[in-house]
Amino acid sequence: MTKKLFILLTIAWGSVMGSHASLVKCVGSATQLLNQGDTVFVFARETCLQTANGQAADWYQVGNANTTNNGITTPIATNIAEIFPDNGSYLCVQGADTAFFAAFLYTDYLPTLPDTLSQVLATCDGTTIQLDATVPEMTYLTPNGATRTVERHLQVEYTNLAWSDSEQAWLDSLAIAEVSISSHTLTLPAIYCATDITLTDPLAAELNITLPNPSTYLAEPVAVTGHATSTTTTRGIAGERSNEVERPSDASTITGSAPLDILFKSNPTPAAQFYEWRIYKGTQRIVSRTDDNTRYTFTEPGNYRAVCIIMGERIGDNEPCVDSVEISDIAVSQSLLKVPNVFTPNGDGQNDEFRVLYRSLREFHIWVYNRWGKLVYESDDPAAGWDGTVNGRPAATGAYYFVVRAMGTDADPNAQYKGKIGYKKAKERSEETIIGVHQMAGDINLIR
Repeated sequence: MTKKLFILLTIAWGSVMGSHASLVKCVGSATQLLNQGDTVFVFARETCLQTANGQAADWYQVGNANTTNNGITTPIATNIAEIFPDNGSYLCVQGADTAFFAAFLYTDYLPTLPDTLSQVLATCDGTTIQLDATVPEMTYLTPNGATRTVERHLQVEYTNLAWSDSEQAWLDSLAIAEVSISSHTLTLPAIYCATDITLTDPLAAELNITLPNPSTYLAEPVAVTGHATSTTTTRGIAGERSNEVERPSDASTITGSAPLDILFKSNPTPAAQFYEWRIYKGTQRIVSRTDDNTRYTFTEPGNYRAVCIIMGERIGDNEPCVDSVEISDIAVSQSLLKVPNVFTPNGDGQNDEFRVLYRSLREFHIWVYNRWGKLVYESDDPAAGWDGTVNGRPAATGAYYFVVRAMGTDADPNAQYKGKIGYKKAKERSEETIIGVHQMAGDINLIR
């Protein structure tokens, strides 16, 4: 018996449909498609349609001399459980159940494909391919006399680049574009890497049918893009207790206490050749650098964004491809300094040191005096704290006096402190309010 390849369509027909596709089963391997809501079975070898329950049925062919516009008059096969259909539309009637099918010999509708793909034009925005392919239409009649066409498409397969957050790199990714049989021109999205571009028949591939697959090789893509990433220099260990609020303890953070030292990477695709990083504070550009990666330390409070302009090479008389990537919502906090009024150096792990609470400072100094005016602690590190000892011995409980001076990153570059430092200043319990200038004095109680 001659081997055949068929497409089988199951569609609803008025009120005569009973068990629909379940009335008939396909003998042999097949793949299932949909056409305008119809069930489509595509057979890969000799086809045979059988009733699902194995019992006899009557079979009709729609559109031949034995049919009328709105019905079937004479069956082509009676009281049998299977048929070997040719091209055309069919009805299977078993008792009160009726199902309508259309069958095609697929080898009569194979696409005609060129030997190679030609006229491939790569641009900044896309890649255009001329397709000299012909795909015959498959049409069939319903019992009501309506003509339907099976939707058919070819595909173009190629490799493009996709950004991987887990790998922090561009990775090869298979891309597939659908080709309409009514168009001989296909425009693909921008392609960023060298790749084969191959025309395929997805139906044939699904059925393991070998057809010519014309292809071309895109050796020099011109489109460029990138993927901006950032790495912030951290301070302290993540999760560590710290008296610096909003400090950058995670390399992915781009907001918080100054200084925010951030390395920016453009992560360009292969065709990129030239770069310019631009850093803006609000709408004002404050930095321009011509590197693919750049590092910048943000100190002044405010909102920022970093933009990288990526450019390829000029090809002939054509302008080079240009794209941009950016990291926005970079925010540096205003300075802050708060001083507690009590600490308890008793070794319980809670409030054991006298520490200030601070943010976005560029200068700091603190002095602590006992009640007789003797200096017992001094530091220029806001992250450090007094542990309540003097010369290695526990200090007496009671009141001590501090003076602290600090300049925030938001202070005027020419700002100056007021007054003198000393025990008298400490007892005045004062606090300056100039923006970014923190000058405070007061008492701190040591309780064990």
